[in-house]
Amino acid sequence: MRVVPGWALASAVAAPILLVGGWTLGAARQPGGFDQITGTISALAAVGATDRWIMTLGLAGLGLCHCVTAAGLRPLAPAGRALLALGGMGTLAVAAFPLPSGDGGSVPHTLAAAVAFGALALWPALAPPRAKPTTGYAGPTAGYLRRRAPWVALAVGLLLPVAWFVVEMAAGGERVGLAERVAAGAEALAPLLVAAGLRRGAGPPPAGRRD
Repeated sequence: MRVVPGWALASAVAAPILLVGGWTLGAARQPGGFDQITGTISALAAVGATDRWIMTLGLAGLGLCHCVTAAGLRPLAPAGRALLALGGMGTLAVAAFPLPSGDGGSVPHTLAAAVAFGALALWPALAPPRAKPTTGYAGPTAGYLRRRAPWVALAVGLLLPVAWFVVEMAAGGERVGLAERVAAGAEALAPLLVAAGLRRGAGPPPAGRRD
């Protein structure tokens, strides 16, 4: 029987702890304080930031946790798990390619962040396993849509704060740090919600045959 192993649930639990712990401790170590509403997560791991290793370790741990969780979400479709793992690898790349000191940008860092945010928002839409063809009163199409609806809703819920973050970044908004934390926090929590739901037999159920 396909189940979510305990180690996958543990990695899903660790992911938001590492992220929030990283940005909380990292901000506390900045001389003169750090405004988490306007300041980005990446700024805490940028070259020249005080104790940048804290946020760097938090990001690296977060990415690794996503990869481990993806390996353990056995009831889900391989495409969704692969996209979750891609988001984890993108997060590892964000840690590996920090922003330079000052206000400069970094193309590798930006590309890695785009891959991470995009993959971690979209993976639930590809997560439902393919069901056996069935017929019923509502018809196979209606059943298919019912199975996918919670997963698509979760993906949309993750895309909305990511879109807010992108808008804040593009417009140079004053809440870019807050938007990034909402988006990153939601994406860190989503695998935990899915893993816990599958362990309880609640939430979006896996369709099709289970071995």
